[in-house]
Amino acid sequence: MCGIAGYIGQKRAEEGRVRQTLMLMNNRGPDHQGFAVFNEGRRQVCLLHARLKILDLDARANQPFQIGDYCIIYNGELYNYVEIRQQLEADGVVFKTTSDTEVLLQAFIRWGKECLKSFEGMWSLVIYDGKSGEIVMARDRFGEKPLYLLRTPDGIYFGSEVKFLKALSGESLSVNMRQLSRYLVNGYKSLYKTPETFFEGVEEFPRATCASFDGQGREKMFSYWQPLVKARPMTIDQAVEGFRERLRESVRLRLRSDVPMAFCLSGGVDSAALVSIAAKAFRYDVATFSLIDPDERYNEYANIRATIDDLGCRHTIIQVSRQGTLERLRQLVNYHDAPVYTISYYIHSFLSEAIGREGFRVVCSGTAADELVTGYYDHYNLHLYEMRDHPEFPRYLADWKKYVAPVVRNPYLRNPNLYFENPLAREHIYLNQNDFAACLREPFAEPFAEKKYCDSPLRNRMLNEMFEESIPVILHEDDLNSMFYSIENRSPYLDAALFDFAYSIPPEHLIRDGYNKYILRRAVEGVLNDTVRLDRRKKGFNASIHSILDVDEPQTRDYLLEDSPIFDLVRKDRVEDLLGRPKPFTNSYSKFIFSFLNAKMFLEMNSKVVHDCHC
Repeated sequence: MCGIAGYIGQKRAEEGRVRQTLMLMNNRGPDHQGFAVFNEGRRQVCLLHARLKILDLDARANQPFQIGDYCIIYNGELYNYVEIRQQLEADGVVFKTTSDTEVLLQAFIRWGKECLKSFEGMWSLVIYDGKSGEIVMARDRFGEKPLYLLRTPDGIYFGSEVKFLKALSGESLSVNMRQLSRYLVNGYKSLYKTPETFFEGVEEFPRATCASFDGQGREKMFSYWQPLVKARPMTIDQAVEGFRERLRESVRLRLRSDVPMAFCLSGGVDSAALVSIAAKAFRYDVATFSLIDPDERYNEYANIRATIDDLGCRHTIIQVSRQGTLERLRQLVNYHDAPVYTISYYIHSFLSEAIGREGFRVVCSGTAADELVTGYYDHYNLHLYEMRDHPEFPRYLADWKKYVAPVVRNPYLRNPNLYFENPLAREHIYLNQNDFAACLREPFAEPFAEKKYCDSPLRNRMLNEMFEESIPVILHEDDLNSMFYSIENRSPYLDAALFDFAYSIPPEHLIRDGYNKYILRRAVEGVLNDTVRLDRRKKGFNASIHSILDVDEPQTRDYLLEDSPIFDLVRKDRVEDLLGRPKPFTNSYSKFIFSFLNAKMFLEMNSKVVHDCHC
């Protein structure tokens, strides 16, 4: 895990800006910072790298890393580097390091851009071929590692964080008020439905994509991987065994590290399964870190304790606190170059801080199990609709009424016939959007839309969550919160072989006996304790605004309502009305107050570069 930045174009990168950018990259790479400059007549290629040492801790593996005419800067991990190295050695390649970086570059030299299809891991990379003048950029399949671009008349700037683009280019970036309005009205699930970011002109390099720039400045971009949904005949036992085998292999690969690794542990089955597999299947000396929210709606202490007691592992438990919330949030908004998207990722920063304080350089988290094998309440409703002609439909409906109806709170999802009445019903996703739009000074309306990946209503919803809505947000926040404390985040559920198999499982196996994630629960039977494995509750890694902030405390209220650039966008009287609502706030209003607070801080930090809103 590292940080990268650079420039391709006709200008000459100023050394002062290069040095300033490297200083800003220190969190992502405290162990070494370096750069390389290549001048080709009128074009310059400047490559910057900051290293966090995870594999091969020797200086020989520092970057920019060169082999002959080739030079690479790379952020991420190639988990199957051992297997690829063995293939290359069989072809006569001799290695000078034990790093995954050298394996990656040697694979590119031998196999070209096709090598990307052989990689299992996470990456954003830039490779320069000094002989041909070609520059290649690529990003991993799921978009785990970030890469931003800023195109100017003189060339292209790129980097792992927006602040690197600002520093290296010297450009003043204007706040994108459309994206800020989108965030306030439609919430975090809307942020990746367009190519826009929170700054005008800044774009995010697409996931699963490779781009090349030749010496004449011509650009070619192609996708090297597409998600495939093709259910194939298999029994429930075959589905469970196939998923178990691939999940264990994914965990095995992601345990590769030359530095200690920690695990995030919530009360849910996702993270507890990973911890239990690592401890019991691979005898890994597990250390877990957990957060406890005093709000009973989100408190998962009993389940967390069950896993800790079952494994006898080292553990750290952190209590969610209101202390210093405003100052901590300002630090995060400043580092993220954006609002913090959700309350969950404000409290997640406490986990990252504790993990870093204990000396860990790598952390493993349970991201994306929900999107692999069903995990949200609307998945139950969609599953009912998809099973409407299945012989066992009466059983699925009876299970829903017995186990789901008593616990689901969303008013739309309490209707088992939701998708029978309207297969395109999505009102529960942008909940209360009209109320939040009424808080803006200028009209903003952007109806919910989703991408067509496949014909299965359930699988299509899950894929939109995976690639357009939830997971891009989680990966963005995981990366920045972790790198703020110089930690690498790994996500075993984001594995290509595991993904391909999960999306080949017939839909009738995904939800059974009223359990979502039925395949995962069965796959870890005998490994994960039954208290967690068989718990039907869905609390999620979440918190309410009341757990982190007393909105009625006079000093806090004064800050929320003081003069600020946010009130050029938002009506103060509507915010006052919201703050006066009965407590505790419902989930959607809690999220809006948090979003308002973040947007306020973000605009105050960037108020000099706010342009008129053209929403």
